[in-house]
Amino acid sequence: MARLTLEFPEQQFCYSTHLTVRVTDINAANHLGNDSMISMISEARARFLFEFGIRETEESGTGIIVTDLATTYRAEAHARDQLLFEVGVMDFNKYGGDIIFRISRPADGTLVAMAKSGFVFFDYRQSKVVRMPESFSAKFPQVNWLD
Repeated sequence: MARLTLEFPEQQFCYSTHLTVRVTDINAANHLGNDSMISMISEARARFLFEFGIRETEESGTGIIVTDLATTYRAEAHARDQLLFEVGVMDFNKYGGDIIFRISRPADGTLVAMAKSGFVFFDYRQSKVVRMPESFSAKFPQVNWLD
């Protein structure tokens, strides 16, 4: 299988947050485990959406649902490492797009991982994908659109 390569335009990142690797995030190989990285990515996504005033599920029953996640690891992270999660969005279409992540360790400037999480808007009451609300896309004028 071909190796996955993730590279994102610098101008797409519009938010950042720090998370600390906990002792409980460490696996048998003594570094940050894949499952814990996924949890940290989810936390960074939730903070990003909150910062932009976006609720993951609206009272109307419409919300954001993750469709896929791709992650490439560049370096190990260890217990108590402070990690910087830079977050952005790109490749919008009429139903959703991608939330992107660049994860680094500021203490030494090491790039730890890159990730991309696909999402769509979903009506949980009708159990179907729905169009992206204008109120969402208007928050990110820098994003390119795919047809």
